[in-house]
Amino acid sequence: MKKGFCGVLLTLLLCITLVTPVFAEPGLPRLIDEAELLSAGEEAALLSQLDEVSERQKVDIVVVTANSLSGASAREYADDFYDDNGYGFGEDRDGILFLISMKEREWYISTRGYGITAVTDAGLEYMSEQFLGDLSEGSYASAFTTFVRLCDDFITQARTDMPYQTGRLPKEPFEVFGSLVTALAVGFVIALVVTGLMRTQLKTVHRQSMAGNYIEAGSMRLTREKDLFLYRSIVRTKKVKDPPKSSSATHTSSSGARHGGGGGRF
Repeated sequence: MKKGFCGVLLTLLLCITLVTPVFAEPGLPRLIDEAELLSAGEEAALLSQLDEVSERQKVDIVVVTANSLSGASAREYADDFYDDNGYGFGEDRDGILFLISMKEREWYISTRGYGITAVTDAGLEYMSEQFLGDLSEGSYASAFTTFVRLCDDFITQARTDMPYQTGRLPKEPFEVFGSLVTALAVGFVIALVVTGLMRTQLKTVHRQSMAGNYIEAGSMRLTREKDLFLYRSIVRTKKVKDPPKSSSATHTSSSGARHGGGGGRF
């Protein structure tokens, strides 16, 4: 009887063990600062920004700083880091990862899934132009913040089926007030110079009561006569151009996944 009870108890325990759900360990955070380039405050602010944009857009935005690439290329390191650590939303594992390595002074942006659609080759070039200055000067928090902001903008634009690309890139910020003041100042100086020169050339000219008195007698002769049509009708038909197609070069990572992206040195 006692053996039978023990057998039933062991069976129940086995069943409970089998039906108990196994929870996967949570993935890595979207900010990995191995090179310790950020202060605690900068890290907290950037991670909050990464999480907010990623969850809202349903596209993982990841920043990784490494001390060294450990013999790999920047592309291989970025692609494998993304794939091996479970980043990405949905079946296509949509996401964008920004890697910088301090020893090699290299950066790389790896895209996957919808990240490839959102960040075209032209868009990637534009994006790098916005953060490379800060990256080279050691303003890493500013460079990463710019990257996340641009990712948000690029993904939003791509949702309209018109991702940023050659001929259709974000407008550069324009300092209206400063430019207007500069233009007015330059124009005023030029006007003063021109009118001053004109006045020096008119010192021998005396005021006349009739406009015709300014013309020297015999200095004007009609040598040619020609009829001109002053008005004509022109009909223009607008030629509709096909919008440029999105272009993102892709490659296959070591895990067999399709990635886009590009990089360089800083």
